[in-house]
Amino acid sequence: MRLDIPVDPDAPEARRWLEDELAKPEYTAAQPTWFDRLMQQVGDWFAQLFSGAGAVPAELVWLVVVAVVVALVVVGLLVFGVPRLRRRRTSAAPLFDDGDVRDLATLRRAAEAAAARGDWALAIEERFRALVRGLVDRELVRVHPGTTAHGFARTASTRFPDATDGLDAAAAAFDGVRYLGRSGDAAAYDAVTALERTIEAARPVAIAADLAESVG
Repeated sequence: MRLDIPVDPDAPEARRWLEDELAKPEYTAAQPTWFDRLMQQVGDWFAQLFSGAGAVPAELVWLVVVAVVVALVVVGLLVFGVPRLRRRRTSAAPLFDDGDVRDLATLRRAAEAAAARGDWALAIEERFRALVRGLVDRELVRVHPGTTAHGFARTASTRFPDATDGLDAAAAAFDGVRYLGRSGDAAAYDAVTALERTIEAARPVAIAADLAESVG
């Protein structure tokens, strides 16, 4: 069978062939995006600006440059969105198994009030909770309803290794007054208080993760 292949197309036929060829995916994907064209125009504009900058005051040139940079940043934010910044949690994580969500200042006032009336058991418990809340607020440890005092102490020790013994003792004091019915005393309360203040002012040891793992 003989096929008639047009080897010398007329102008309309040649144009149709060209449009069909350029419509193929490989040509479409290679075309510059609107952002590419914008950047090219900005680059050409800068080249023209600085090529004739001898007659333009330097202050005006830099003012224009800053304005263009700001405009590009705004365009970038509109196109790609605002970067996700690390923010502190807006709601307090509950402490231990009773859903305590009081803030640090409230816990400290409760501890001081209990100590003032000689209720050492409650004073120790509240001061230990303040210790935990302070580290949670600083995002150095995470707690959940199943977190134990000693579990917290182990995790906190990775950030404050010099306070390991004090953390263990404070956890034991907390467990003693909360679960074992001990009355506590001023010395134990003063020790937990001093530890809480020391850790508040101390710089934590850097670890691989941004936050310590959840403790149990």
